[in-house]
Amino acid sequence: MPFERYRRLTLTRPEDGILVVTMDRPERLNAADEVMHRELVDIWRDIDAADDVEVAVLRGAGAGFSAGGDLDMVERIADDWTTRVRVWKEARDLVRNLVDCGKPVVSAIHGAAVGAGLVAGLLADVSIAARDARIIDGHTRLGVAAGDHAAAVWPLLTGMAKAKYHLLTCEPLSGEEAERIGLVSLCVDGEQLDERALEVARRLKGGSASAIRWTKHALNHWYRLAAPTFETSLALEFLGFTGPDVREGIASLREKRSPRFEDAAPL
Repeated sequence: MPFERYRRLTLTRPEDGILVVTMDRPERLNAADEVMHRELVDIWRDIDAADDVEVAVLRGAGAGFSAGGDLDMVERIADDWTTRVRVWKEARDLVRNLVDCGKPVVSAIHGAAVGAGLVAGLLADVSIAARDARIIDGHTRLGVAAGDHAAAVWPLLTGMAKAKYHLLTCEPLSGEEAERIGLVSLCVDGEQLDERALEVARRLKGGSASAIRWTKHALNHWYRLAAPTFETSLALEFLGFTGPDVREGIASLREKRSPRFEDAAPL
């Protein structure tokens, strides 16, 4: 399979049948630029089609899992129609491709976990977080609706009350708290994270491939049933990229200060 073409994702095979996908931009805490964003869309189709991959493990290089969207890319989304439409389609396809990938996926989440990387981390079939991970859905802090996966996936995993609290306020979650409320499958000490992810991958690889893949396919219909919520939230997120609040959100993040939103547009 064409795994050589990936530039922001480093692909390794610790043992037969297991592919480790590492978001590899550690100098920017693995913030997703336009290259990584596209690659996070494509990788799940390639894994699904690869005869020699039975299980995938997603992780981040360096001090964090994923720092969210690269601000230069976010600015281009706000400024340029063509970029906005392309990234909207990629954001939709990232969720669809991961949900439809027949192979089981395990995520190992440490440090900061935001943005497109977090989408993949939480949609993994088994999500494992380090105890001190810092999980944030920062959409409303940026000045756009909580699109991507959030409005569709968080209520299913945590319940509506917790989902609304964290998505509306952008309150961070530790790995320990994320496990407690059901956002992730497991929580472990940081030094155990990668090995525990490999242990789970080995267990999945050693099981009945058809039984595991078909169980995943059936369970993922819960996500497919949420398609109207997902499509609406994603459309509203990208509508927000045309408004004034996202520009203040970008400026406040660059200047490392609290945002001062003034948009009072009616629903």
